[in-house]
Amino acid sequence: MNRPDIRVGSATIGNLVDILAENLGDNIGLEYHELGIKQNFRQLREKFDEVAKGLMALGIQEGDKVAIWANNLPEWVYTQYGSARMGAVLVTVNTSYRSNELEYLLQQSDTTTLILTGGVREPDEYIKVLNDVCPMIRDSEPGKINCKKLPFLKNIIYLGKEKMAGMFNWDEVLEMGKRVSDEELKARLDSLKPDDVINMQYTSGTTGFPKGVMLSHTNLIGNAMSMAECMKLTPDDAMCIPVPFFHCFGCVIGTLCCMVSGTTMAPVVSFTPRNTLKTVEASRCNALLGVPTMFIAEFEEMDKNTYDVSSLRTGVMAGSTCPVEVMKRVIKDMGANEMTIVYGQTEASPGITQTRDHDSLELKTTTVGKALPNVEVKIVDPVDNRELPFGEQGELCTRGYHVMKGYYKMPDATAKTIDSDKWLHTGDLAVMDENGYCKITGRIKDMIIRGGENIYPREIEEFLYTFPKIKDVQVVGIPSEKYGEEVAAFIQLKIGQVATDKEISAFCKDKISFHKIPKYIFFVDTYPTTASGKIQKYKLREMAKRNLAIE
Repeated sequence: MNRPDIRVGSATIGNLVDILAENLGDNIGLEYHELGIKQNFRQLREKFDEVAKGLMALGIQEGDKVAIWANNLPEWVYTQYGSARMGAVLVTVNTSYRSNELEYLLQQSDTTTLILTGGVREPDEYIKVLNDVCPMIRDSEPGKINCKKLPFLKNIIYLGKEKMAGMFNWDEVLEMGKRVSDEELKARLDSLKPDDVINMQYTSGTTGFPKGVMLSHTNLIGNAMSMAECMKLTPDDAMCIPVPFFHCFGCVIGTLCCMVSGTTMAPVVSFTPRNTLKTVEASRCNALLGVPTMFIAEFEEMDKNTYDVSSLRTGVMAGSTCPVEVMKRVIKDMGANEMTIVYGQTEASPGITQTRDHDSLELKTTTVGKALPNVEVKIVDPVDNRELPFGEQGELCTRGYHVMKGYYKMPDATAKTIDSDKWLHTGDLAVMDENGYCKITGRIKDMIIRGGENIYPREIEEFLYTFPKIKDVQVVGIPSEKYGEEVAAFIQLKIGQVATDKEISAFCKDKISFHKIPKYIFFVDTYPTTASGKIQKYKLREMAKRNLAIE
């Protein structure tokens, strides 16, 4: 079956909903195996419009900020596309946020309305956090919150049946929406423009305060279409989405890639390897998303229990370069021999480069692919900004329809990131070959300088992955009085394996340069990560400094 005909730059996300309902209306658009939900694209449009009308009934105007703080629930999808139908800017909230982070985001974003669940780890954790931020909510009338710290915030919508003080229930808002006519919603939808900001995602904050990345309909639709094209997604496919919706991996590479191609969305409410594999099996998923650590966890589950994953063909692995052994198992044990690697960042909506379905195992494990269709990529000298020839390491920059509109209320930070020629500077070090394929060699700020020698952590990590006992490894630089910095490796061993730091050092000897051999080796069970699975190297540096009593 052919993909819907969508013209980038002339369609909004709201228009996309109509295109699917009118051309693929009977196709299943959303299927939650674990919740027993199955809806076609026509039914989904009805759900989205209920939400759109409910938000309009609350008095929310085009451009107002609506934040959502929840795991991968059906209401998240309904809100993503319902808010897009009526022009509110969806602000995505990281599920691991606590009071300081939540207060910062709601304040900085000028959020008028917050939609939330009780919590992810405990039934009322989010309610407690919110009450810490604004205790007066409990004594407020719904829709009339008056919190001095959050002057824009008026509405809290609770995704649950029980009545919470100061909050609307989800069902109450949908009921209120019945007062809004189809004509009023259509007038709002028709007033929206493809270049309008419709989504605001806060950078994961691995360093410093998060920044609100403003993304337009065109940014998001164009990027999703490019990535879906590289996966060859069609309306005959289904995609398992276990990555969080609040992150662009979930709501762009996940739900939006499905929407632009008419593919069935098959989300997992909260990632577990078991639920993910059961969803793949039950929904006959052809595509699967995840960061390498998710795939590793899925393989461990597959080693214990049997799942039918024979329907898998493609998908996206992102977050970090794929270790070769992981990709071998994706192809051999999952049968997903067209699995792709995507490299990007929120500021690029998020995809910049992607491997293609026919690429070799080597390209899929040593590179992050080449520029997406209609996207420009170049490598520049981080110091003088001149473009570098193939094979030379520098900063990866990108330009095109996918580059964000800017950081919300942060013109100076925007100007530092997007130059006068519209190039987005990623802060990532990379090398490009003569075919345009890029290798990410590290973050500019993660580069280790030991005794004047530049050391790129990725190179050491890739080498250590070849040690048979190692499951995962992360390399960082830590301060040294003598050399400026020394190399430290944080190693996860495979289940049942035992190793010593001397054994690791002996393995490195004569195989990599002396100055690259980790001086410090730490064996760990887990890594500190953001909720989207990105490893926070600055926290590893802090751990090493504490362990070694370095100031």
